[in-house]
Amino acid sequence: MLRNNLGNSSDIKSEGVSVLSQTEHNIVAAYLIMAGMISILSNITVLGIFIKYKELRTPTNAIFINLAVTDIGVSSIGYPMSAASDLYGSWKFGYAGCQIYAGLNIFFGMASIGLLTVVALDRYLTLCRPHAGRSMTASTYVSMVAGAWLNGLFWAVMPVTGWASYAPDPTGATCTINWRKSDASFVSFTMTAVAVNFIVPLTVMFYCYYHVARSIKFHTTGNCTEYLNSNWSDQVDVTKMSVIMILMFLVAWSPYSIVCLWASFGDPKKVPPSMAIIAPLFAKSSTFYNPCIFVVANKKFRKAMFAMFKCQTHQAMPVMSILPMDVPQNPLTSGTI
Repeated sequence: MLRNNLGNSSDIKSEGVSVLSQTEHNIVAAYLIMAGMISILSNITVLGIFIKYKELRTPTNAIFINLAVTDIGVSSIGYPMSAASDLYGSWKFGYAGCQIYAGLNIFFGMASIGLLTVVALDRYLTLCRPHAGRSMTASTYVSMVAGAWLNGLFWAVMPVTGWASYAPDPTGATCTINWRKSDASFVSFTMTAVAVNFIVPLTVMFYCYYHVARSIKFHTTGNCTEYLNSNWSDQVDVTKMSVIMILMFLVAWSPYSIVCLWASFGDPKKVPPSMAIIAPLFAKSSTFYNPCIFVVANKKFRKAMFAMFKCQTHQAMPVMSILPMDVPQNPLTSGTI
């Protein structure tokens, strides 16, 4: 075992040779420190608002709370370790630290895409299938959210057990899936992970939001004006916010996915250093824009935030008991911000 650990440590040192100058490392470290502070503070604020105002503690918002937790996880662990390594000039935390760092980033990233898929299903059932939505209980939401977390845990653990592996990337200051060692294990892991955590969720999201968009268009342009109450407006508000969050998540993680696919089907050594640098930075950026989306895209959350900062009591907005489809609504499915 000692020999294996020594071999792993030497592999980390040999693979951790950076393609960046120390000045470039310092620039990346400054970005990570600033982005990390913004992400932690903004996501803690989001959690504080959800905790402070009881009317915001709904099943739908519980999904967003879990998303904030994933962002805080990456910000409080990934950012500091990567920034410290950049200031050091290479990976600073050894083999064990590399496994922990990369595993946690994969864990929180995969959990995020799972939670965004749960949001899409929630929007679809709430707006398009209210009869099915009425059967959604708190335990149903807990099961779906738990499934997203367990999916993240599975993909984080697999490289540690031998399916692919973790190693420093070409910057030398960040650990991730060892795509420079493009063997059969890496290729099978990447293909399966992309199918399960990219293609399937995107298919589900496209189906859900396509039908949600049709439902919204029908009820806003059709002869349904008597049902266009404030609760319907809130549901549309949350749906638009959800779509923006998913689009931004895809923008953030697309470079990383491209690098992995490039390494799987091409020559990993031909991946440009700039792409190797941009990919993890883009992926990390997904942690600090979600709070901005909450503020910009949802007026209820915005009012609650201003009320908290002004130390005021946020006034609960009345919740209508009838959806635009004229179907009695289960309070558990009326979860809007």
